[in-house]
Parts: sequence; C-alpha cells; structure tokens
Amino acid sequence: MTKYFLNYLDELEAEAVFVLREVYAQFQNPVILFSGGKDSIVLAHLAKKAFYPAKVPFPLMHIDTGHNFPETIQFRDDLISKLGATLLVGSVQEAIDTNRVVEEQGKNATRNELQITTLLDAIESNQVDCAIGGGRRDEEKARAKERFFSHRDDFGQWTPKNQRPELWNIFNGKMRQGEHFRAFPISNWTEMDVWNYITRENIAIPSLYFAHDRKVVWRSDSWIPVSDYLIMQEDEEVQTKKVRFRTLGDITITGGIESEADTLEKIVEEVAAMRETERGNRTDDKRSESSMEDRKKQGYF
Repeated sequence: MTKYFLNYLDELEAEAVFVLREVYAQFQNPVILFSGGKDSIVLAHLAKKAFYPAKVPFPLMHIDTGHNFPETIQFRDDLISKLGATLLVGSVQEAIDTNRVVEEQGKNATRNELQITTLLDAIESNQVDCAIGGGRRDEEKARAKERFFSHRDDFGQWTPKNQRPELWNIFNGKMRQGEHFRAFPISNWTEMDVWNYITRENIAIPSLYFAHDRKVVWRSDSWIPVSDYLIMQEDEEVQTKKVRFRTLGDITITGGIESEADTLEKIVEEVAAMRETERGNRTDDKRSESSMEDRKKQGYF
C-alpha cells in the first residue's frame, strides 16, 4: 500500500486553506484584513490558491493610519490590481477629522491604537461578519490565546476566557446580531514558516523586508526610520544604516534591524539565528507588558 505524506509547509498550507474555505462556508460577508505586510500577503496568496480558478471571493480591507511607508501603499495597490480584488479602506485621518478619535501628542505619539475605532467603524459600516487576519500565535503572548475562529461581542471586544472549543477542527461561527468573528488561518505558522513559504512560492513582498540603506534614528532599542511624521529630539542623531524591517506597521513605530540580508535566502538564514520575537522592534508593544492584549480586548487586530 502506497503511503502519502505532506511536508510541513504543505500541511500548514492545507490547514490554512481549510480555514479559509470554512470562513466562506459559514459567513455572509467576510473580508481579509490587509496591511501590506508579509503575513497578510501570504493570506492573500493562500486565498488565491483556496478558490482557484475563481477569483478571491473576499474584499481586502486596509485600515490606513495615514502614516504608512510609501512602499507599502504602492505594493498594496499593485497587488490589488493583480488580484482583481475589491479594496476597502478605513481611514484613521478621517476618524480624527470627524472627532471619532483624538490624535496622540508627544515624542512617542502613534496612531496605532486609533486603528481600533477605525477598524470597528469599517466592520460595522461594511456589515462585515468575519474579518480574516494574519495573526500568528508565535508573534506575541496575547495572540497565542486566539482560536482559528475568534468571537467578538456586539461592541467589537474580545474576551480571552470566552473562547469556543475547536475540537477535531470543527469551527462554530454562530453569533448574535451585531457580533462578528475574526479568523486566523495561519495561527499555527511561525515566522520561519512564513519566510520558508514565501521563498518556496516565490511570493513578491515589499522591498522594506530586504536590507537597504535608510536614514534612521536610534530610539527604544531600534532603528526608527526618519519620516515627516517622526518628532525628532535634540539629542537624536540622524544616521544612514543598512537596515531591514521584520514587521511592518505605522512608520513612526516600526523599528528596523541592521542587516545584510538582501535576498529571501539570506533572510531565512538570519531569522533562523534570531532569538528575539519579530515584534521586539515595535515600540507600541513596549508601552506595557500587556499592551497588545489590552488593545485586542478593545477590538484591535
């Protein structure tokens, strides 16, 4: 009798495809949360595979802080065009202008937390019943508590202790009026899995992930890129360093690392030797020990 084995990347891919198809089967109006980062790019690639030869059946939703890397926005627009998908945009700047949120002030001001209200408003206005995200359990301890199908109440909030069991890959997507779900198809992937999969599938990613010369300042143990939105301090010195970014977000909080990794193969080698989580260079996660979980409870990604 011939035995059939899948390698680990094929197993992870099959699991993610199964979750995506379950979302399509159980929900009426799901979207893929798309940031232009590697995880959401992999999600879009998996969705393309899951429903080929049909088009991706979900719109892509981007919560735009207005403080993005220009390279990320350009990549987003190019990918949307290639997929032939619909792009939904929630604007943090619009939320500020309409007094839905109040912008932070000061040296370490960020629009990251302001995305919560903008995201929940976009989910409500577009009548989204499931938002598919690229969160992974290895990223951060709060994300390690998530299920594949993660329930949100009618205020958009998440209760870690109120998670539904997922025995034998049976997912319960039932909800009351006004509630919604988040789904995380690549929950069981690691950063290394993501990079190995991108390398195997030859998936295009923003140039920001590759080592390149950039003007930066040293802040919060990271190289923060210089931009029009960065509030400089008198004692900070602008330097040109060869850096790359392990994770992408608001340009004011995304720290880079010094690196020579300018190819996918070199990135895989570098990640294999890393001992710090990829979110270790995100200043928004350094505000407190529970900063991510606090934001997630309010409705964050």
